[in-house]
Amino acid sequence: MTQMALAKKGIITEEVSICAKAEGIDAGIIAERVAEGTVIVTKNRHHTSTKPLAIGRGLKTKINANVGTSKDCVDGEEELKKVRAAIEAGADTIMDLSTGGNLKEIKKSIIEASNVPVGTVPIYQTAIEAVEKRGKPIVEMSKDDLFQTIEEEGEAGVDFITVHCGVTRESLSRIKQEGRLMDIVSRGGSFMVGWMIFNDKENPLYEDFDRLLEVAKSFDMVLSLGDGFRPGCLADATDRGQIQELIILGELTQRAWEQDVQVMIEGPGHVPINQIEANVLLEKRLCHGAPFYVLGPLVTDIAPGYDHVTSAIGGAIAASAGADFLCYVTPSEHLRLPSVEDVREGVITAKIAAHAADIAKGVKGALQMDIEMAKYRKKLDWDGQFSCALDIKKAKKFRESRHLEDSEVCSMCGDYCAIKILGEYFNKSF
Repeated sequence: MTQMALAKKGIITEEVSICAKAEGIDAGIIAERVAEGTVIVTKNRHHTSTKPLAIGRGLKTKINANVGTSKDCVDGEEELKKVRAAIEAGADTIMDLSTGGNLKEIKKSIIEASNVPVGTVPIYQTAIEAVEKRGKPIVEMSKDDLFQTIEEEGEAGVDFITVHCGVTRESLSRIKQEGRLMDIVSRGGSFMVGWMIFNDKENPLYEDFDRLLEVAKSFDMVLSLGDGFRPGCLADATDRGQIQELIILGELTQRAWEQDVQVMIEGPGHVPINQIEANVLLEKRLCHGAPFYVLGPLVTDIAPGYDHVTSAIGGAIAASAGADFLCYVTPSEHLRLPSVEDVREGVITAKIAAHAADIAKGVKGALQMDIEMAKYRKKLDWDGQFSCALDIKKAKKFRESRHLEDSEVCSMCGDYCAIKILGEYFNKSF
């Protein structure tokens, strides 16, 4: 039975208990929310090297880090270094988005190396294999090929998969009728749209959704219902195509829950600041409170090289409004495959956004570390400050690069340090 099926029976599983301890809340609360679908517990039965992770209502905002090869950059060892760097920096999950090299072997090595849940996008492998193994264009992959890949992902231990089930003929017609500046920027979404147009058929993930549910159920794999029509620029945000896809995903969410399959909903994308809260509200309303997983969102399109910052701004706003899961963005977004250092910086930046949002949401214990930092700063206790820092290495490096003889203060203020001066006089009587 799946985690959802057991939760509906009032059974608190070992996985739920582990998650409850990590969150610092009662296991019964998590089980109730798993039963109603507002919390997911990611743990494929075949992924033995990882601990379960809970994502959703009332819990800490989680962070995903994308890794993976491309056709032009195939280095499996480099991707494993990224996995290790992401986990060390605090990523809660890893997604393998590889499109180059031996995809099955790369995926296998990433799953084995990861002690956090792993996600994939099965249509990538299906499409690439159609090209490289069969000499056919992407659009000639078969429906059975796609479902076979999904089964293989489950067997391999993948904990959650992105499936673009809301990319349908109906939602595509909305985009065509309205018109977009950047059309479709989701790689998986574009693969599916190309397939639908070439074959003049409906999306098999939508048409054969029950078949997909059976596969997911057999491994207790979470379905991450993908946003194939997410906006790729601010001008396309919150349009008819995006919202129509979301409506369809809400309908599919209910069908999944009826079969005891856990789901989360993927969201945009590129969104102006003033539309972010509305996007979260729409997802929560249309998808019945299912956990919301957002890429960013990026709040401006003109900051290449700094998109980890534009993403963190949007992510903090989205999570404080109720989003549950942030996909990191690295400084190299839109420019190149990320380096190990890009991955590390992307994770830390996303964690800052998540933590800021958790404080706003009143997540249990979120503010406590900031209070501890303030106490250490008041005492000029540098080791204590480092212990509270999200990026201890960087904090120490900056501190040591301009070290003064007076170890109590830093080189910004030196002897004129407000905290030091006040410490000498504040408690004296007037």
